[in-house]
Amino acid sequence: MDDPALSRDHTDHRACLRSQFLDRQDAGRRLADRLQAFRGPDVVVLGVPRGGIPVAHEVAVRLRLALDTIVVNKLRVPYRPELSFGAIGEDDTRIIDEVVVRSTFLTPQELTDTESHERDSLHRRSERFRRHGPQAKLRGRTALVVDDGVTTGMTARTACRAAYRRGAVRVVLAVPVAPHRIVRTLAYHADKIVCLETPANPRPLDECYLSFDPITDTDVDRLLGTHATARGGPRRIRLAESGNGSGQA
Repeated sequence: MDDPALSRDHTDHRACLRSQFLDRQDAGRRLADRLQAFRGPDVVVLGVPRGGIPVAHEVAVRLRLALDTIVVNKLRVPYRPELSFGAIGEDDTRIIDEVVVRSTFLTPQELTDTESHERDSLHRRSERFRRHGPQAKLRGRTALVVDDGVTTGMTARTACRAAYRRGAVRVVLAVPVAPHRIVRTLAYHADKIVCLETPANPRPLDECYLSFDPITDTDVDRLLGTHATARGGPRRIRLAESGNGSGQA
C-alpha cells in the first residue's frame, strides 16, 4: 500500500518544480505582471537588500516607477547565527521575538551588543545604497515593498513597518514566494500582499529558483545606479559571482 505521506511529498516536489522561477529577474518580471494596477507617480518600489533588489529593479523598470531601498538587518543569536531573535530597519524600526530571546537565554548585554553592531552596519549600508540619490519621499504615497521571498516573515514585517514610519499611507508587500501560513500572518502588517506562490509546506528559498546566485553590495549599487540614470526600457545587468547575501526574509 502506498504511504500517503510519501505520495504527498512527491506531489509537493513536482509542484515546486513547476513553480520554480528561473532567477530573481524572472521573478521580478512575473511580479510586475501582477502589479500593473500600481502604476503611477504616487507609488515607490522599495527593494530589500540584497536579494530583493534584482526583483525590485525588474518591477520598477517595467512599471516605470521610482526605486529605492529599505534596509533591514536581522538580529542573530550570537552562538547560533542561523537563528534570528529579531530584526531592525531604518527609522529606528525594531521587532523582537521574545519567544526566541527567552528560549535561547540571551542576556541583556548580548541583546544590546548585537543590536548596536547591526545598527552600525545598517547605517553604513543605507548611506552606501543612497549615493545615487536621496531617500525617496514616501509621505502620502504607496510603498511597494519587494523581496525575493519570505521564510519566517521577520524581515518582511520589519520592512513594512519601516515603510509606514517613513510616511507611506499604503504598504503593499510583493514577493515571488512565501509559505501560506506566513502570508496569512503578514496580512496584519501590510495593506495588501501580492505573492505568486504560497506553498503549504515551507522549503528553502533557493529551492524555488533554478538560479539563486549570491548578491553582493556591489550588485545592489550597480542596479540602483542603473535605475537612477536611465528610467527607460529593461536593461540586463550581469551580477557579480562572488560574495554572499540572498535577502531572505
